Amino acid sequence: MEITEVRIFQKEGANNKLRAYATITIDNAFVVRNIKIIEGKTGLFIAMPSRKIKDSCPKCNHKNEVHSKYCNECGSQLPAVAPGAPVSSEAEHDLRQAEHKDIAHPITVQAREYIQKKILDAYEAEKTGTKSL
Repeated sequence: MEITEVRIFQKEGANNKLRAYATITIDNAFVVRNIKIIEGKTGLFIAMPSRKIKDSCPKCNHKNEVHSKYCNECGSQLPAVAPGAPVSSEAEHDLRQAEHKDIAHPITVQAREYIQKKILDAYEAEKTGTKSL
């Protein structure tokens, strides 16, 4: 596998942890869009494209986003994940992570590291105005 093109789309706003989006082309044959470049506590990392998970309303079967309080179709209250349980900031972070599912992602650590390095190198080149892959 070879990444033959990386395109960076920088985001505006200094308060946002999302720095940019990337689109990669693999072997001049396959494109992956909406890879996020995020500023984390230990530096930049990438997040693969994902979608929000939906769950059915027990009353009308309408698909609502996970952790919604009310059904968007019938308006009935949806069951809570853990009623009355205190939620730590770490647990809240885990709940938010569980709301999304990757659409495409690397299978091996080596593939993930390769993709991340190519994207972050292109991002740095874009920021400094130099050309990279």
